[in-house]
Amino acid sequence: MMGRRLQAVVFDWAGTMIDFGSRAPVVALCRLFDREGVPIDEAEARADMGMAKRDHIVALLAKPRIARAWAVTHGTGPVEADGARLFAAIEPLMRDAARDCATLIPGAAAVAARLQAAGVRVGSCTGYTRAMMADILPHAEAQGYRPDCVVCAGETAIGRPSPLMLWKNLVELGAWPADACVKVDDAAVGIAEGRAAGVWTIGVAASGNGVGLSQTALDALPAPDRAERIAAAGAALRAVGAHVVIDTVADLPRALAEVSLTIG
Repeated sequence: MMGRRLQAVVFDWAGTMIDFGSRAPVVALCRLFDREGVPIDEAEARADMGMAKRDHIVALLAKPRIARAWAVTHGTGPVEADGARLFAAIEPLMRDAARDCATLIPGAAAVAARLQAAGVRVGSCTGYTRAMMADILPHAEAQGYRPDCVVCAGETAIGRPSPLMLWKNLVELGAWPADACVKVDDAAVGIAEGRAAGVWTIGVAASGNGVGLSQTALDALPAPDRAERIAAAGAALRAVGAHVVIDTVADLPRALAEVSLTIG
């Protein structure tokens, strides 16, 4: 039986289309908290990945271990003004880290180009602000990826896991119905966003936050270890509602067939 024609695909950025392993946010957050004398580890930095960076910082400050360490260093627990100050301070750190990690994930440009050539609209949303994306967008375009719409953190009243950023994409793209559209994301909050919006959700396991390794580091693992880490990341995405899980965005055509959506 013929599937419904695909209307739009909305991609996440880091860990999905660029930055294999979603390394840039981790680097920036760890540098930020190091400067405050309250070091955080990579697992802490990754726990709320995909949220708008302002919300991500607030979530980190609320974690009991970090709040206690903050009180020891600063004499009192973190307050709202601390979150605002850290958010202001992270922008240049994020720009530096994101610029260094802006290489497209293999297959990303080709998949997006195939969709656009078939008349499928390509959107994107991110936990990065527009300023944080300033260097990424031209670098991605130079590598062959130019989405039809980009929605950044702070451009809707509420960020992920609310559906507002995704809905803004669909409005700008003129794409409907929702069940003829897809969200592709490597983070739990991005999958939750897609489910809340009523679209199909496709999780990305190997290149994303769940594994958290560059492609070189992942490829260097013994095959059983590599498979175990990818499987665990995939299971976590399914647990939050991903309809299909793939290793990387290069596998998207197969996933679209699994949810009975056709490209053209």
